[in-house]
Amino acid sequence: MSFGLTSSSTANNYEEIGVIGSGAYGTVYKARDLVNEGQSVAIKKVNVALYDDGVPATLIREIALLRQLEMYEHPNVVRLLDICYAKRLEKEKQLILYLVFEYIEQDLFEYLDKCPAPGLGPDRIKDIMYQILNGVDFLHSNRIVHRDLKPQNILITNSGRVKLADFGLARIYEDSRVLTSVVVTLWYRSPEVLLGASYASWVDIWSCGCIFAELHRRKPFLRGASEADQLSKIFSVIGSPSESEWPEESYFSCNAYAGFKPANLNVLIPEMASDACELLKAMLRFNPRLRITAKEALNHVYFDEYVLHPPIYEYECSNELNQSTSRNGTKKQAK
Repeated sequence: MSFGLTSSSTANNYEEIGVIGSGAYGTVYKARDLVNEGQSVAIKKVNVALYDDGVPATLIREIALLRQLEMYEHPNVVRLLDICYAKRLEKEKQLILYLVFEYIEQDLFEYLDKCPAPGLGPDRIKDIMYQILNGVDFLHSNRIVHRDLKPQNILITNSGRVKLADFGLARIYEDSRVLTSVVVTLWYRSPEVLLGASYASWVDIWSCGCIFAELHRRKPFLRGASEADQLSKIFSVIGSPSESEWPEESYFSCNAYAGFKPANLNVLIPEMASDACELLKAMLRFNPRLRITAKEALNHVYFDEYVLHPPIYEYECSNELNQSTSRNGTKKQAK
């Protein structure tokens, strides 16, 4: 498979219905596929700045990454269906590019917001986390770090399927490669990224831990107002690290964050069962190399019941009746 900028269709094959969301990396629309019986799709419209040497390498990397992921059709990763171009704006030196994805009804942020009090039950939370970790384990097994996991970038269908999305910041990583520190939304950003230290796939596990806590609390777990404040919020939960653990290349002084004691997660998040708290602690370790991996998390005692008794139950949230997944994920969608 070629990873160049090739297109299988034109933008005229799709009819825009409305805006789903927008951000620094483009606007996402709900659209109708006029070729495939009007099925709903999500289209990410990106204005690409053209340079003298052509299309930016960052865009080529993202598209190559999405195509690589699509080859596997993993049930917990959103599918890229098509790539096409609207037009080239020569005067503005821009190319309008459309990335066409399968349409998913809502993201996890909306799903949590719509769910009536008292919130998601423990079985539903376990199901969602298992699917998230399945997707993350798949990425990490292919040496891909997402770098921006948060509820807004996790999609969930009305039938309960969870899919990781928005790979604009994702990269294939190597242990020897230095990656940029301007990644991950602040509230889900790991200590090593905040401190300007080197990092790899461990940053995704930290984000998963923050999401895990948020599923129980129904609000963000660590809500810092700045990078310095975010570190304070983190250490108020996990305690101050030792001076020997503090990265030498850090932007911040170790002394500024001394004296924090670890919080009791069972008290801080009383909704969490003890085995869930243990898994959360393993995800939120300061030393990234001691942080649990996605594969190890899937085999944690918290998920033990899935081995012999895959969850089969019904739940209702936002007036939608859903069915949970088994240990190996939901049934593959028909194409």
